[in-house]
Amino acid sequence: MGRVPISPRRAGVALAALTALLVSGCSAEPDTPRSAPSPSASTTAPSPAPTPAGDPAARAAALVGTLTDEDLAGLVLMPYAYGSAATKVTPASAAGNRTLAGVDTPAEMVAKYRLGGVILVGFSADDPTSGNQATTNVDNPRQVRELTGGLREAAAKLPAGSAPFLIGTDQEYGVVTRITDGVTTLPSALAAGAAGDPALTEAAWRAAGQELAAMGINLDFAPVADVLATRSTVIGSRSFGADPKRASAQVAGAVRGLQSAGVAASVKHFPGHGLSAADSHKDLPVIGQSRAQLDRTAFPPFTGGIGAGAMAVMSAHLDVKAVDPGTPATFSRKLLTDVLRGQLGFTGVVITDGMNMAPAKRYPPGEAAVKALLAGNDLILMPPNVGQAYEGLLAALRDGSLPRARLVEAATRVLTMKFQLADRPAPAMSTLNSAEHRRAADDLAAAAVTMLRGTCGAPVRGPVTVTSSAGRDRTRAVLTEALTASGVKVVPSGGTRVHLVGYGDSAGDLSADAAVTVAMDTPYVLEKATSPTLLATYSSSGTSMTALARVLAGKAQPGGRSPVPVPGLPATSCA
Repeated sequence: MGRVPISPRRAGVALAALTALLVSGCSAEPDTPRSAPSPSASTTAPSPAPTPAGDPAARAAALVGTLTDEDLAGLVLMPYAYGSAATKVTPASAAGNRTLAGVDTPAEMVAKYRLGGVILVGFSADDPTSGNQATTNVDNPRQVRELTGGLREAAAKLPAGSAPFLIGTDQEYGVVTRITDGVTTLPSALAAGAAGDPALTEAAWRAAGQELAAMGINLDFAPVADVLATRSTVIGSRSFGADPKRASAQVAGAVRGLQSAGVAASVKHFPGHGLSAADSHKDLPVIGQSRAQLDRTAFPPFTGGIGAGAMAVMSAHLDVKAVDPGTPATFSRKLLTDVLRGQLGFTGVVITDGMNMAPAKRYPPGEAAVKALLAGNDLILMPPNVGQAYEGLLAALRDGSLPRARLVEAATRVLTMKFQLADRPAPAMSTLNSAEHRRAADDLAAAAVTMLRGTCGAPVRGPVTVTSSAGRDRTRAVLTEALTASGVKVVPSGGTRVHLVGYGDSAGDLSADAAVTVAMDTPYVLEKATSPTLLATYSSSGTSMTALARVLAGKAQPGGRSPVPVPGLPATSCA
């Protein structure tokens, strides 16, 4: 499929001019809220306003000119919702929605608050983001497709319904993968960094984008542009690595792949979560590096993503001492407006990280939403109470603390991105996990396998016994099947021991008598491993286990290079 026909940079230039005209022409007093029925009133929804064909920014500006303040406030909100269907939910999901938004179903939430989008949520056992995922509504691809269809049907009745409804999720691959069953599973970002070939990354992420689009998802909160400058467990293998230049090329490849399939990429977490090991789901991490270090280390991958046309950038809950000490980047105009837009030249949509995370919850939901918009965010993600966030925006408009021009600007950017995604037919569901897509994932995983100690290309001796740290029965079974398919005999015990370690494991999870130790997440744990052969896949996906099996069988060379330094070990022993 072709690329989206207009770049965010071009759209941004048009957007600035059109927004200025729009704000000046909307009313005699642009900061005075326009009246509209209360969102809770029982009124018939107006017919969606017609919009001109052509330039997305022009279409957005034309549509914004027809909208009330209530419409605009809803357009900049993107909450999660409880329930695996749009209109029919369990009693427990209905109770969750009532607490979150005062409604029973996701469709009612869309209608009541005139939402710009919804994020689909879920988590797995190894997911470092699970703390702010209160529910899950991504059971399987067909269910997701029905849910997204129902959400779009509800959104089409809104005054802004002519613009595609945004449905996003965190499909990063690796430890943060919302939809896992029935789809092509890519290896982690760190594995792509080890492969070191942006063309392979682009092809794999194009396949991923086509599958997301087939399920009705048009916004992926990925790729992660954080340079792994610390041994962070919250970022870890979600990063493409420690080298800013190499990470930049990888981010650009992932952005091009996703957006060529009609799925907007949201590069995250600006200005760079990998510079701190703290977890922003729980605390406010401090970024203590100098501005020169930020320019040299943290910013290049974001610049790479912006240069590749990324439609969105996600801001982070980080205290960046060199730029705006004491203020989370989410609420920092210096970082989001002066640096991201003014210096890095980003013209697309800035999206907050989850506003239900601890640093953002220092403020009530309404105040937090207003502060985030004033800083330069355009889309408020996962407010902890949708009604309070919505009413807070409207109250700030009424008292003048939120200039209407800022809300118009944000809503126009959101609509511009929506129209950039418009008029693209969704791929058939049969594209999911297709042979072509699996090949793209397999090629990336195969190029990632790295040998950090051992004889390059030598097959494992004799029958093999696969062991692992606790809780990895499924991964052991996948590797066992892949080894058998590669002609290696696997026995329950007594064979040459191949030991697997993964996310969250430490030196205590290593096995002293293993002939081969394999790191399936960040490779730092291999520093303490005594096995004569050390390998890294950076991922426990099925594609990564298949690639590992071929290396162990001597049928493939481990051609990857560790994208992060491991003390005492080379980037590869297969130079």
